[in-house]
Amino acid sequence: MLLTGCFAAGRTTTGDRVGHPLAQNQAPSTPANSKPAQAPPGLPDTRTPAPTDVNNALTRLLEPIRTQSGTQVSVAVLEPRTGRRTVYGSQTHITASLAKVDILAALLLRAQRERRSLTPWETSTAASMIQSSDNDSASALWQRIGGGPGLADANKALGLTSTQAGPGTHWGLTRTTAADQLTLLTAVFADHSPLSEASRHLIQTFMGRIDADQDWGVSAEGSRWQLKNGWLQRSHSQRWTINSMGRVAAHGSTFYVVVLSHGSPSMSHGISTVERAAQTAVHALRRTAPPVSPIIH
Repeated sequence: MLLTGCFAAGRTTTGDRVGHPLAQNQAPSTPANSKPAQAPPGLPDTRTPAPTDVNNALTRLLEPIRTQSGTQVSVAVLEPRTGRRTVYGSQTHITASLAKVDILAALLLRAQRERRSLTPWETSTAASMIQSSDNDSASALWQRIGGGPGLADANKALGLTSTQAGPGTHWGLTRTTAADQLTLLTAVFADHSPLSEASRHLIQTFMGRIDADQDWGVSAEGSRWQLKNGWLQRSHSQRWTINSMGRVAAHGSTFYVVVLSHGSPSMSHGISTVERAAQTAVHALRRTAPPVSPIIH
């Protein structure tokens, strides 16, 4: 297994091209200099939502992406304000650097149990792991949480039921589903969570300060965002795993979006596929009627 391109060492976020943290569970206003998100090619204008079966609609819209590109894609989207949610694809995918959010959540849960804050070293290492996607930092914190067994213990507390930690030191080979990563995002961003408010704020801050060269993926559908991406080339097939997840502001609301993929012939092809899938999923979700009452407060 060859992990490639999972970090941009030594990069520092500058300016406000990236970052844009969102207020907790609040639909932010679109900045004056931001362009409204556009529907993907071939999709109808969805500014006036019409009731439909979102799961069937999402399947119909995403199947051409899978068949045309040969890339296996799984998607999960939640609009926390209304509780609208949809999932496409139940297969497991390798996380690559997406596992770093889970590693940090495990570290914070451990610190909470020990009734302490992160040490300065843990904080700076976590910042490098998330913001620059540094692999050495992830390996150091993987050891700190107790490796795979430590991640598994944390995932029980977080409610992840279909995530299997990578073997030995190979945290990037952790396997997961889009639904599980949506559960993780909810634990990171929603009020009711095993993670304390301070712990959630730390993860959100780091996810809002991703290095500029990693501004891709689910951010394609939002004017403001907090995200984490993962990318990995399999040595035996030379095919790419490309993943992206985060919270995005779009269409006057906020969405939690997860896109997992594998089988792309190149990294650029995989990124394009992930971005199309993210845009398609949000637009499909917006065409459904909201439930009677929200599931997240």
